[in-house]
Amino acid sequence: MKNNTKLSGNTTQRSYFLPIASLIFSVAMFLLLGRAVANNAVLRSIFSCQAQGLGGLIPTITVWYQEGTNLSFIPAGEVIKKVWLNDPSQVTIDFDGPVCMQYGPKPNSSSGDCKNSAANVIQLRRIKKLDIPGLPNTSNTLLTVVTEGQGRNKLYTFRVIYGTDNPEYHTLAIFADPSGQEGACARVSQ
Repeated sequence: MKNNTKLSGNTTQRSYFLPIASLIFSVAMFLLLGRAVANNAVLRSIFSCQAQGLGGLIPTITVWYQEGTNLSFIPAGEVIKKVWLNDPSQVTIDFDGPVCMQYGPKPNSSSGDCKNSAANVIQLRRIKKLDIPGLPNTSNTLLTVVTEGQGRNKLYTFRVIYGTDNPEYHTLAIFADPSGQEGACARVSQ
């Protein structure tokens, strides 16, 4: 039988190729998966008492051009009764169900759609700034939401920030306050 001395030389070269290829593949997968996980961070959540500002801070919600941002009261089991947006020149609002529309010379909160409000989610979408006479140029606005749940009304205020980069999340979920956890909404000094 012939001895093939070239075979052992090829094996040595191949032994370096496999670990290097594995390393390159692993790093590429890590980078791609890490980016996919970061892009899919869809949910940000806070407790109801924090969203009401009872901890001493006004919660923020960011709205981007590329995609809308949802504000969900589903986890808290609350129904949206009324919404105000101080500066509507850069954000549109939509709901997942009927909400109270009060307008005109004699708005009546006990009639028609105000009794039958059934929305749990507000969808905010950033738009190109509209020129609305009388509105000052601002870098953010205030969103006020009145909800009803478990027989009680709650008042929420959110500072709406205008994002310009890629969205960091798609939904801000409001959860019911934790029972037995007194520190969840401890007052924060500013």
